[in-house]
Amino acid sequence: MVLRKLATAAGLAAFALYLWGLLLVVGAVLQAEDGGTDSSPLRPCRTNGWQYDKKVLSVTDYSVDFVPLRFVCETSGGGSYVADTVPGYLNPAVGGLTLAALGCWVAGLVMAEPPGPRGVRGPGG
Repeated sequence: MVLRKLATAAGLAAFALYLWGLLLVVGAVLQAEDGGTDSSPLRPCRTNGWQYDKKVLSVTDYSVDFVPLRFVCETSGGGSYVADTVPGYLNPAVGGLTLAALGCWVAGLVMAEPPGPRGVRGPGG
């Protein structure tokens, strides 16, 4: 029973972290789609000292990856780079918590008592 609770807790934590990262990416998409002055290069694609970075100045579009969760800035030369909208620890944490949840769930299934009538013991019991 404890392993099932641990699996549920780890699964909920992984879901919450992924949801938080998804909200960060959606916020970056909203910023990228916001037109007007100061919209070029795309705000989520800007880095420190972006005024002097040729890579940032050549950003033409963006894409979003959901696994791993990230906001990708695409440049005019056919290249791309990942923006810093999602913290670097988020994807490994989601992956680790998901694996922990699956491991606890499988271990809980393996260690569970076989179904049967109550009070009936097997051979040697």
